Amino acid sequence: MSSDNGKNLQQELATEIRALQTAVDSFDAAAADRLGVGRTDLHALDVLMQRESAAPSELGAALGLTTGSVTALLDRLDRLGYLTRSPDPRDRRKSIVRPTPKAVQAVEEIFGPLAVDGFQQVARYSTEQLELLLDFMRSSRELQERHLERIRS
Repeated sequence: MSSDNGKNLQQELATEIRALQTAVDSFDAAAADRLGVGRTDLHALDVLMQRESAAPSELGAALGLTTGSVTALLDRLDRLGYLTRSPDPRDRRKSIVRPTPKAVQAVEEIFGPLAVDGFQQVARYSTEQLELLLDFMRSSRELQERHLERIRS
């Protein structure tokens, strides 16, 4: 592969990554709107779905929110019936937050078909190609996280 062709492919990849980020951002905005929540609330639901439960402090750390912001977020999601709060069995002064079946169903209705189509799409790749894609996605996420930390500090 010529040097110019490699650079053209790198530029095309960069363009596609930006387009993907825009598409994901637009999908998330539409999903949040459908659920009747804000984008940060949607992100909180995603964290809860991945972990199944979290302490408010863990949620705040994952979202980069202050204690007061987390409390307001939890109040909003609680009012909508998307989460429950219960005492932490190890420390009754703390609470544990969990998504409700209503939240799980609503999120599944929105994101489930996307996940099914995504799995069908990657099924066409070989194991070696999937390993390459996984390496690229991991390193891209790590790059984003490093630069997120850079601009936050």
